[in-house]
Amino acid sequence: MATAPSVSYSMTVRLEVPAGGSSVGQLTTVVESSGGHVTGLDVTASGHERLRIDVTVAARSTDHAAEIVEELGRIEGVALGKVSDRTFLMHLGGKIEMTSKHPIRNRDDLSMIYTPGVARVCTQIAENPEDARRLTIKRNSVAVVTDGSAVLGLGNIGPKAALPVMEGKAALFKRFAGIDAWPLCLDTQDTDAIVQIVKAIAPGFAGINLEDISAPRCFEIEARLREALDIPVFHDDQHGTAIVVLSALYNALRVVGKDIGAVRVVMSGAGAAGTAILKLLMAAGVKHAVVADIHGVVHAERADLAGDGNGSALRWIADNTNPEGVTGTLKQAVAGADVFIGVSAPNVLDAEDVASMAEGAIVFALANPDPEVDPAVARQTAAVVATGRSDFPNQINNVLVFPGVFRGLLDAQSRTVNDEMMLAAARALADVVGEDELNANYIVPSVFNEKVAGAVADAVREAAKAAADRSETV
Repeated sequence: MATAPSVSYSMTVRLEVPAGGSSVGQLTTVVESSGGHVTGLDVTASGHERLRIDVTVAARSTDHAAEIVEELGRIEGVALGKVSDRTFLMHLGGKIEMTSKHPIRNRDDLSMIYTPGVARVCTQIAENPEDARRLTIKRNSVAVVTDGSAVLGLGNIGPKAALPVMEGKAALFKRFAGIDAWPLCLDTQDTDAIVQIVKAIAPGFAGINLEDISAPRCFEIEARLREALDIPVFHDDQHGTAIVVLSALYNALRVVGKDIGAVRVVMSGAGAAGTAILKLLMAAGVKHAVVADIHGVVHAERADLAGDGNGSALRWIADNTNPEGVTGTLKQAVAGADVFIGVSAPNVLDAEDVASMAEGAIVFALANPDPEVDPAVARQTAAVVATGRSDFPNQINNVLVFPGVFRGLLDAQSRTVNDEMMLAAARALADVVGEDELNANYIVPSVFNEKVAGAVADAVREAAKAAADRSETV
């Protein structure tokens, strides 16, 4: 599927051109005819004979950007200068930093912030460990933990290559929820080691955000850490995705006038995200769900599950879904379905498959960058279409929820995160889209909608407090 030029592949090209003639006018023409998009053209120096011009261009890919630069260099009289990749420039030296809340201007400041005054605070915490939340950064800190084994769509690229993503995550925590998040990239992919390391660093944090850890290890790591720690552990690839999907589904069902308990949902993908989405949908009331993986529909009698123990995620899916006993392929299962949710691989469905769905069909094709079905094709017959991409309406983006979820958890001083809190987050996010705004192309709000993080945080905080109150009365 052809992609449009994106700011992700934005570059600034420095050119020297003759002051007279047609060279200046040709710059935009060449970029546009090469399939790029000019987003800025600035004259940075001028003389009687030559001009220095910085042209900022959006391309489709790194290779496409190089092709555009080559074409610009072929214009008669043009001399190529420095080419700057704007994305790489933004990452130079990292994207986050630590700053002090208090100025250190003199000896008095130093004595209170550090020694000897700090010893009094240390003693207070030693006598009453709960005061760490009140007297240290712990109260507002989240650890963003990865082993680099499942980074974006890049796969197992390791902890160093994962660091730019974790930095970005930390920046989003701060921007949207005022949370101080710290990227921790672990140089091990051993499950036991990861669990031990996170347990060891947990005293300095009020929450753990697991990120980009491959399945099935991510299930065990999360479960063991939730059991061991007295702070919430949240695997965003699973639960952040699940919350946004459920929120979008709530509003899509409002658009088509269907009930969550009556619709038949077909899912493609039984990995970490798919399993978490399924479980949250079922907690929200979905009763008719069918899941397919690379081997076809998951059902209890499938040959490759015959010796599978009860502990595996795939076995759980087989035992808890597909009440009608559907078998066969994804294409066969999707016929007549009300909802398709894909978190798998590109181009597993086509126009005929979407047309075979029930009237008022909902299609969430979330594989990124290439979805399970071309969104433009799906929109020909489906009533509502969502993707994981930013160049189509209804982007399913985890940044809509994880800042607000953690803001609510931290404010409530919650020791855990559960389905009730995630359901509350999904409902709150859905309700940000008012009845006067809701339509097939607007079922999730913008990530820059100022109401989003606060609404999600409020809902999670109240659900967390309710859970704490119940636990105290037991």
